Amino acid sequence: PGKAGPESAVLPLHHSPILQPSNERLRMQMYSFFTNWQIFMPKKYNLFAYFCEYLYLCSLLRAIESTCIIIELRMKKKNKEKLVEAIVAGLQEKKGRDIVVADLTEIEDAVCRFFVICSGGSPQQVQALAHSVGETCRTQADAKPLAVDGLRNAEWVAMDFADVIVHIFLPDLRAFYDIEHLWADADLQNIPNLD
Repeated sequence: PGKAGPESAVLPLHHSPILQPSNERLRMQMYSFFTNWQIFMPKKYNLFAYFCEYLYLCSLLRAIESTCIIIELRMKKKNKEKLVEAIVAGLQEKKGRDIVVADLTEIEDAVCRFFVICSGGSPQQVQALAHSVGETCRTQADAKPLAVDGLRNAEWVAMDFADVIVHIFLPDLRAFYDIEHLWADADLQNIPNLD
C-alpha cells in the first residue's frame, strides 16, 4: 500500500504540539520511522497520528499530575498553619506567656516544620496549658498530638503533632535550654502576651 504523507497525520486533537510547524524536524523523523512500520498495517490505521496523540495525552497527564501535587502541598501548608493558629489560641486561652512560633520550613534538616514555645508560671499552669492546647486543636483543627511527654513533673511538656512540636516550659528551664535560639536560622514570630 502507498504511504500517506505527513500532512495526513492530523489528530482529533489537532493542536498537539508535536504536529506544529515549529517541530517539523522531529515530526519528519517520527513520521519516517512509523511509516516504515505502517506498510505491514492496513492503510486505515495511521500509527504516526495515534502515537502523536499518545504523546500529547501523556503531556496533559503530566501537567495534571504536577497541578495536583502543587494543590496538595498548598493544602498541607494551609492545614499546618491552621494547626499552629489553634495551638496559639489554646496557649493564649490559659494565659501562656512569651509565645514564640519558629518557622522551620526553609531548614532542610529540621525535625519538624514548626516549633511553638511557651512559658507557664507554675507546674499547674503548664499542665493547664497542655490540656488547653490538646482540646483547642481537637475542636479547631481536627488534630490531636501523637505523643505528650513531661506532664507528670510539668516543668517541660513537649507535645508532638508530627509537623508541629509544642514546648511548654517553666521560665527557669526555658531560659536554660534556650530552644528558640538553637534554631537561629528559623523565622521567629513573637506572639504578644494577652494581659
